[in-house]
Amino acid sequence: MQKQKLSNGLRVLLAPFSGTQATTVLVLTNVGSRYETKEVWGASHLIEHLMFKGTKKRPNSLILSRELDRYGAEYNAYTGKDLTGYYVKIASNHFDVAVDLLSDMLMHSKFDAKEMTREKKVIVEEIKMYEENPIMHVEDLLETAMFRGSTLGWEIAGTAKSVTEMKRADVLAYRDAHYAPSEMVLVVAGNIPRNCKALLQKTFGKMKPRPKPEGFQTYDLKPRGACIRQFKPLKQIQLALGFPTVGRKHKDIPAIKLLAHILGGAMSSRLFIEVRERRGLCYMVRAKADAYQDVGVFEIRAGLDATRLTLAAQTIWKELEKVKRHGVTEKEVVHAKDHIAGAMKLQLEDSSSRAEFFGRQELFLEQVESEAMWLNRYASVKQADVQRVANDVLNLQVMSVAAIGPYRTDTALRKALGVLG
Repeated sequence: MQKQKLSNGLRVLLAPFSGTQATTVLVLTNVGSRYETKEVWGASHLIEHLMFKGTKKRPNSLILSRELDRYGAEYNAYTGKDLTGYYVKIASNHFDVAVDLLSDMLMHSKFDAKEMTREKKVIVEEIKMYEENPIMHVEDLLETAMFRGSTLGWEIAGTAKSVTEMKRADVLAYRDAHYAPSEMVLVVAGNIPRNCKALLQKTFGKMKPRPKPEGFQTYDLKPRGACIRQFKPLKQIQLALGFPTVGRKHKDIPAIKLLAHILGGAMSSRLFIEVRERRGLCYMVRAKADAYQDVGVFEIRAGLDATRLTLAAQTIWKELEKVKRHGVTEKEVVHAKDHIAGAMKLQLEDSSSRAEFFGRQELFLEQVESEAMWLNRYASVKQADVQRVANDVLNLQVMSVAAIGPYRTDTALRKALGVLG
């Protein structure tokens, strides 16, 4: 992996590897919904959409997409709470097409007023799609509960009202403030052509430097449990349990991720065996751990038979108490480490995943570790570390709950769960 800076300060990572004819070009921008204000709630996501709606050189979305479709490219973009990403994965002999198009989008998109009005309607429908899909929406509700009082609790796409009422001038000002070369990372991964560096300087190097934008409001609220419930007349309840954890740079992140894997990261995990296999209470149950810069989320998700929610909850609480009181076995820790290492090796065979792996490190951690270095941090986690973080994290007093299903009142839901009294 090679690291350099263009003349305008834009950071570039080159991650070549053999055995592929594909090249991925990924641009990550250090902005997402947590950077927004009420006046531009949803702007990060709207901007991402509008980048594909035409430039001076490529006047509309059809011309833009047809150019990439011609070469069988994979391309898309995404918005999170603290980043926005744009990528093209293409046959390496057409690398110049990907670079020219992405740089054109990021520097010269028109943000036409009529197109913006039309795209707002598209996003409103996207919001409805997520809100009307319990499996997709319950995770958004969980973070709304956990991080209320902070922009971290805001849904990424905004609301139908906030998107509709957003003013074009405010969106452009927000874009111009945050799409600065100093806030971006450009990653090229896979089969990298020899002229790569010169081509990047010729295109992305022309992006004008801008002053450093304002950062986000650090999450410093005292953790406290909350409950968000949505009634839907379903036979199944979608349940999400959330525990606040530490930020990305904390030394305990590997131990917390190993704990999540042991509890609910695979078909042999404790929750999967106890809740699904032995009692038949669900089809899906899992645990995962994610983190932002300043705070993290340890989440347990399940789609449960609503009539047997109490039994399912009791089973989950029992498993949480067991791991806190008795810890995990050495065999479980070894298997979790092996699983993470194996999954990473498979993932990094893909140029897109490799670009994400290095790009996110550069954007958020300000240092880039190799695969071996990254895995070594997991290898150094001890059995006792997993039990320690379990006792630190799995505190029912600060646990938040999000649920979508046939419970009409918070009282009824709380009673069925047997917690949050």
